[in-house]
Order: sequence, then structure tokens, then C-alpha cells
Amino acid sequence: MTAFLIANMAPLMFAALVVFLLLGYPVAFSLAANGLFFGFIGIELGLLTPALLQALPERIFGIMANDTLLAVPFFTLMGLILERSGMAEDLLDTIGQLFGPVRGGLAYAVIFVGALLAATTGVVAASVISMGLISLPIMLRYGYDRRLAAGVIAASGTLAQIIPPSLVLIVLADQLGRSVGDMYQGAFVPGFILTGLYALFVLGVTLLYPKRAPALPPEARTLRGFKLLGRVFFVLIPPLALIFLVLGTIFLGVATPTEGGAMGATGALVLALINRRLTWGLLRQAMHSTAKLSSFVIFILIGSTVFSLVFRAVNGDLWVESLLIGLPGGQLGFLIVVNILTFVLAFFLDFFELAFIIVPLLGPVAEKLGIDLIWFGVLLGVNMQTSFMHPPFGFALFYLRSVAPVKEYLDKVSGKLTAPVTTGQIYWGAVPFVVIQVIMVSIVIAFPGLVTGSLTKSTVDPSKIEIEFQRPDYETEPESPPGTESGDAGDKADAGGDEAGGASKENAPDDIEKAFKQQR
Repeated sequence: MTAFLIANMAPLMFAALVVFLLLGYPVAFSLAANGLFFGFIGIELGLLTPALLQALPERIFGIMANDTLLAVPFFTLMGLILERSGMAEDLLDTIGQLFGPVRGGLAYAVIFVGALLAATTGVVAASVISMGLISLPIMLRYGYDRRLAAGVIAASGTLAQIIPPSLVLIVLADQLGRSVGDMYQGAFVPGFILTGLYALFVLGVTLLYPKRAPALPPEARTLRGFKLLGRVFFVLIPPLALIFLVLGTIFLGVATPTEGGAMGATGALVLALINRRLTWGLLRQAMHSTAKLSSFVIFILIGSTVFSLVFRAVNGDLWVESLLIGLPGGQLGFLIVVNILTFVLAFFLDFFELAFIIVPLLGPVAEKLGIDLIWFGVLLGVNMQTSFMHPPFGFALFYLRSVAPVKEYLDKVSGKLTAPVTTGQIYWGAVPFVVIQVIMVSIVIAFPGLVTGSLTKSTVDPSKIEIEFQRPDYETEPESPPGTESGDAGDKADAGGDEAGGASKENAPDDIEKAFKQQR
């Protein structure tokens, strides 16, 4: 029995984690408890030493000192402030008027505004709830199919997961050991291609089933001509200014992602102040929610650190590596299996949990197979986006359910009774968009240049970097100042004891130089 435990500690540890998660225990505590439990078993069996667990405090302190993770509370605060600043309402109202004469115009407006909100907030909950509260009643009023309306709103809100400044991209960059700025640059093009695919789906629906997405009637279009164009221009200024303030400074190299997040949070506060929405209650609620989400992220990260420390000590990383590298098909086989695994796990886990549990295991294997980790991170980000849309556990669907009408209600504008939106309609509306997201995963695999083409290529060849040290001259001795002759006798007396040390000192520079030459 002991031999069996020692030989199969890694698979048993992974299986125990899966059981803990399926039983519904919190992820952070499941990871930490699992790691400590198997750590103590390994120590008792003689497989591990007690000194291993002494590394935990230093690793936890390293998490708390990680500057990259500071971007998480900054972008979260920015998104929560913008959710209540009035920007989403103005955008949806104005863009809805712009696309109103077109069949499916409101759906196009929701997709367009969803992309803009994603590029400014980076928070799915803020986007889905804002658009659900504002756009869903209007779409129901003018006869939109409930499944289409629910699917468009939920899917457009999840664009915040792949369009920078996305929180999941920050976590993926941290777990893969890559730059957040590079991850943002790599995800920019795929994010907007996915937006285009959503719009293409709406176009197909309007061509095949025109009654499911009618145009706005003339009496609902209150803005026309130059007045409409002027309103569009002034409404687009705040989000575009924020996008430049955050992403522009990061891409130009002026600011780090953490500094960009801080500027974005400041810009959101200024925007809320200009719109006269900044109150003490709003600020307190936003800061409270930001603290909760940041604590959630840190606790999961600490739990995953405890788990990974013990898992690697029992050669779990080598076990995962042997499983995945031995797959038929090389890189393609690895990518297919990893994406299927991520897609299935997304039914039960959200993107933070996926990023902290599976990415640290998959990243080293991907690097050994010669896969670019920025491209791999963006690919996983697109795949993890489906975790928000999967029926029945997708968080975006829960957010929409919380604001969608559950009972029949009287519309204040039309004066007609409007039927509620059922949970089944929300789930069925999400299915086509999950399929589109899977298609986007295939596109990223087939055309890796969509990610890597936008990255700034380094002109430095690491193999040609040379480190030069100036050899200290131990032979030249400083001249003795006047009046120190009396101490020479004592120095000479000590000289005999220092001859061996002096010889080693003279040889020390040669040894250092030889060591660096051997490393080069």
C-alpha cells in the first residue's frame, strides 16, 4: 500500500482535488487543504521533507509583492464606477438610435456598445447588467425574439473577457510568466474578430427570420440628421478617451498595465463626477465590491500556490507532462485535448479557477512543445470565455437572469402587457454564441498570426548577449601614508598567515572568469 501511494501520489492528489470541487467546497480552500493534506502524507511516507513546507511563507509573500496583480483592483474599480457613471446608458440610447432604421439595429447597438464597454471596463458583470437593464426592455417592447435578445446581451457582455483590459488576461499573463502588455496586444485583434462574428450572426438571423429582429418604428427614432451625428460624436468621446488612457498608454510603452489601470480608475471617477453620479454611496459600494473580488483572487492564488508546491514536489508536473507530450499529433493533438478539457471544465469552474488550476500545469508543457505562450494564453482566454455562457452554470446567464423580467409586466411606453423572459429562453439564446466562441477558438488555432502578428518583435538576440566584468587588480597596493612604518612589523608578522589566503584571492578572478566563459 505504501509503495502504491508513493508511486501514484500525483494522480491521487489531482483526483482528490476534483472530488473536493465536485462536492462544492470553495476552490481556494480545496486547493490549500488538498496541498497540505498530501504534503503531510508525503512527509510521513518519507517522500517529502518538512523543509518543503517552510517555503510556503516566502511564496505567499511573493504573491502579495506581485506588482502585476495590482492591476486587478484598479480595473475592477474602473469597471464598477463606469457601470454607474451613465456612460452605458448614453451609449446604448445613442447607438440604438443610429442603428435603429436597420433590421436588428438594437442587436448591433448592443454588440457595438458591448465591445466599447469591454475595452473600457474589463468586467463582465458590469457590462451584462448594464445592457440587460437598459436594452432588454426596449428589445422586448419592439418585438425582438427573446432568445436572440438574451443571447446577444449575454455574449456581448462576455467580450470583456477577451478584449483588453481583461482581468483574465492579467491572470493568464501572471501564471504563464509573460508580459501583460504583450497579452493585451495579442488579444486585441481576436477580440474584435469575435465581435464581428457576433454581428454576422445577427445579420444572418435578420436575413432568414426578419420578424425576430425588426427595425425601430419611426416614432421611436427621436434623433435624426446632424443632431444624431453630433450626439454620437459627443457620446463616443468619453469611452474612446478612456480606451486611449488605458490601452493607448500601455501599447505605446508609456505606462505599465498597473499604471494604466490606475489612470483608468482615475478617469472613471472623473467621468462619474462630470455626469454628477459620483456619490459617497456609489464610491463605497464600488470599493467594497473591488475589495471582495481582489480578496477572492488572492485567496485562490494562495491556495493554488500551496497545491502547486506539493504537486511539483511529488513530480506532478512531470506526470502531467508525460501524459500530454505523449499525445498523438504533437502540437495539434496537445491543443485539441487542452481545448476540449478547458471547454468541459468551464461547465463547472469559472475563469479565475481555470486560470489558477490548469494553466500552471499546461504552460510548461506548451513551452516544451515550442508553442508561443502569448498565443497559448490568448487561445485559452477565448476558450475560457465560454465559461460565462455555458448553460446551466454560466455567470453571464445568471447576471442576465437577475435583471430580466420574471413576471408579466406593463410596459410604460407602449402601455401593453409584456411577457416575461424565461430561464429556458436565456439558456437557448446562449447556445449559438457558445458555438461562435468555439469557432473563434478554431480560427485562432488555424491563424496564429492574428495573435502574434500584432506583437512587437524584439531586435535583441539573447544568444549574443555578453556579460563583461572588469577584473580587479589585487597586485597594486596603495602607498602607505607617512607615519605608518611602525605598523609594518605587525603586518609582516601576519603576512605568513595570509599567504594562503592571498593566493586564493589572486586566483578568484580567474575562477569567476572561467565560470562565465563555460556558461556562455
